[in-house]
Amino acid sequence: MPGWYFDKKELRNTPSAQDGIDYKTEMRYRKEGARLIINTGSKMDLGYNTMATGVVYYHRFYMFHSFKQFPRYVTACCCLFLAGKVEETPKKCKDIIKTARSLLTDQKFATFGEDPKEEVMTLERILLQTIKFDLQVEHPYQYLLKYAKCLKGDKSKLQKMVQMAWTFVNDSLCTTLALQWEPEIIAVALMYLAGKLSKFEVVDWIGRNSKHCRWWDMFVEDVTLDLLEDICHQVLDLYSQADNTNAADSPPPSSQKGAPAVLPVSNRTSNGHEKICSPDQPAPVNIKIPPPSEIPQFPYQTFTGGPPPVPMYPTPVSAFSSAPVLAAAHPPHLTGPPPGPPPHITAPPPTVFPYVNHPPPFVPPVVSSGAPPFYPANAPPPAQPQHRPFYPPPT
Repeated sequence: MPGWYFDKKELRNTPSAQDGIDYKTEMRYRKEGARLIINTGSKMDLGYNTMATGVVYYHRFYMFHSFKQFPRYVTACCCLFLAGKVEETPKKCKDIIKTARSLLTDQKFATFGEDPKEEVMTLERILLQTIKFDLQVEHPYQYLLKYAKCLKGDKSKLQKMVQMAWTFVNDSLCTTLALQWEPEIIAVALMYLAGKLSKFEVVDWIGRNSKHCRWWDMFVEDVTLDLLEDICHQVLDLYSQADNTNAADSPPPSSQKGAPAVLPVSNRTSNGHEKICSPDQPAPVNIKIPPPSEIPQFPYQTFTGGPPPVPMYPTPVSAFSSAPVLAAAHPPHLTGPPPGPPPHITAPPPTVFPYVNHPPPFVPPVVSSGAPPFYPANAPPPAQPQHRPFYPPPT
């Protein structure tokens, strides 16, 4: 199993850096390619897992190749094309190229060459060899929902926190977090960030014991607060850094009114970042909260409109009474109203294969009566059966 996690020193010594591309430019190239994968997948109604898998392929590819050698937009289309087959949501190569063409300018699309389809199909073989045919990728989404089910507290604040954390996971794909940490740690860190920004404080959780100092100790071990802060700031940098296309319209974050240029040393972590929050201190004012358009509303706002319709809390069932359960008795669901009755109540049961637990009975083969039986040439004819009447003959 190849190792797909790198430290920050390796991330700054990539083949692109060796080709003379500075770190800031490489991060912009990674962000632009990831955005193309997300926008193309959204326009083609692909699932969030497919797009996230394509972005992870993209980041892994450029840990072994340079942006000067392989154009980023061609690689992005190739990664999305491969991810669609892996996640069982395949799309034709020509359709992906056509959709990407509508999102790119003529100058950017010129990197596809005279035969874009041939470029993508040829690059797919290189991509497979680069990622060593390790196609299965896990994402923080499933861990985010799993961990949120164990938290206790105000249900409306919990819902808001999970929705915000889901958006942070989406945006984290434009960073190299998937190359640095496992999805479980990313899920915990972005839940921590969303909890601070949405003012949701975790006071209790299911499965808590005396060994757990913090709520995330039950899910991941040996995760320090400085590590969570570092992951959170890598995501927050996406909101504080203006895109090159809008650089003239938006001032830099340090020049905004009311934002101090430097915080006191006591408000900084060991990594040099500003602390998001401390128990006895409010959050620093220079941390920019995402705009309302970036915060998902009910239901979850994701690439395709929301996560899979899995209820956050199970529907209560009365085991000792046949009376129907009132709708008000249902706890709030993060993904919508309580689900309806199971399909087998209003529909006939599915057909059951009769030979599940024992083999089928032996059925002798049917001999066709149309052709005469075969006998050797020198063999005597077979004896004819003697038919006896059902009743004995009269005497």
